[in-house]
Amino acid sequence: MLEFLLTYDAIMALITLTFLEIILGIDNIVFISIAANKLPEHQRSKATNLGLVFALLQRVILLFFVSFLVGLSEPFYTIETSWLSAGISWQAIILFVGGLFLIYKSTSEIREKVETPLHDEDEVKSKVIKSLSNAIVQILIIDFIFSIDSILTAVGMTNGLHPNHNYTLVLMIIAVMISIGIMIGFANPIRKFIDTHPSVQILGLAFLILIGFMLITEAAHLSETEFLGKTVGAIPKGYLYFAIAFSLFVEFLNFKTVKKK
Repeated sequence: MLEFLLTYDAIMALITLTFLEIILGIDNIVFISIAANKLPEHQRSKATNLGLVFALLQRVILLFFVSFLVGLSEPFYTIETSWLSAGISWQAIILFVGGLFLIYKSTSEIREKVETPLHDEDEVKSKVIKSLSNAIVQILIIDFIFSIDSILTAVGMTNGLHPNHNYTLVLMIIAVMISIGIMIGFANPIRKFIDTHPSVQILGLAFLILIGFMLITEAAHLSETEFLGKTVGAIPKGYLYFAIAFSLFVEFLNFKTVKKK
């Protein structure tokens, strides 16, 4: 196995997978930061680190059930009407429900920040324990949704790399461990930056709405959905990440301009 891990193909696959996991994990960090920042100051770092540690354990467990995950893409029910046709699979359902959850949670957070920006301190203190448990549960749910997408992508990238599936499994686990370790190092600084800049919070929530919509369209694409004779296509992730990067660049320029004034 060590000889395989030291080969050029394995090293390049490891670097690519690690980079991919970090890129896909940015969405997760934004959601974890927003959820953790609703807690008291002394619990935020704990919630962030616990969220990412649970993410690591969850992804490693899911990697051992990778064949089961691949099987989730097989349709178990077909819809055929005059205006709609689709092959429903568990993978599509997970992505669809996850997209709805992201849109609902993000719009609720935006509404809360816009309409009730100031909260009664006693009310906040009374919800500390409940909020902590809710934050961890929400982090686990959304990480599970992101894990399905990233793991299936990783499986596709390592397919055919080695005839022994256990070798590629170890490679994917190493990539996940490295990426989560890097994210743990940067998660709390990102969380603190988001907490001190309300405009970045709104921007991050807007990103999550966009990602939720992308998950819904991807679920429709995986189901080979045809609506009124038109096939639903997948939104290229490159477009999404370019939009996010461009928006962050504009926000950075705005931040520098305000700071100078």
